[in-house]
Amino acid sequence: MTGSSRDLCWNCRSEVGGEYFCPQCVKVQPASVWSDYFSVFGLPRKLGLDLDELQRTFYDWSRKFHPDFFQQATPKEQAISLENSALVNTAYRTLRDPIARVEYLIALEEGAVKEIPPKAPLDLLEEMLLVQEALEAAKASALDGETRKRLAGERDRLMERRRAEEDRLREVSGEWDTLVDGRGHTSGDRENVRRKLLDKMKGILAARAYLNTVINDLSEALGEETHTYVSHRRH
Repeated sequence: MTGSSRDLCWNCRSEVGGEYFCPQCVKVQPASVWSDYFSVFGLPRKLGLDLDELQRTFYDWSRKFHPDFFQQATPKEQAISLENSALVNTAYRTLRDPIARVEYLIALEEGAVKEIPPKAPLDLLEEMLLVQEALEAAKASALDGETRKRLAGERDRLMERRRAEEDRLREVSGEWDTLVDGRGHTSGDRENVRRKLLDKMKGILAARAYLNTVINDLSEALGEETHTYVSHRRH
């Protein structure tokens, strides 16, 4: 792990910053003092990740913080290793999921975790009213073959639209990474571009959350198990 800020080792008071273990006394250090989920794995705040490399790094840190290696350590070291292990696990679960990764990045960049409320895409508002009417009718009476076919067709089309929103999110994520790399933008307009990209990502996540809700409602009306589709293409 790397870090720019410096701190002092709790044991020998040597300077540390970004290291999980003190370079002088080799005592384990509390990573949560300076780490966000990206820096836990020594990564910049970019959205395109090598998931195989992320997994290898996760396994490496998991082994180093395993309780077996701290059975003879002091209670403080045992406590720190458990906290670090929990942080590494949470960071890995978040960053390996492409949607959770974007949500976390937005929270980091905006300085607070704010729930992004579902919002229907503007071009689907009229269609969504018809879908809701069909759902209400389905709840009020037994499904006939024609209604079931209609609801299943609506769900398939909305699932396709959800995939399109996720494709859009990948495109905007690529733009974000270009900004982080410092390519294609002058220093004067970087903040403006940063803000616009964050707003774009929030808008896509809001639309996707809305589509998830309607898709799950349709699945429930059809008597099928609800699920949330998440793309597992490497990104």
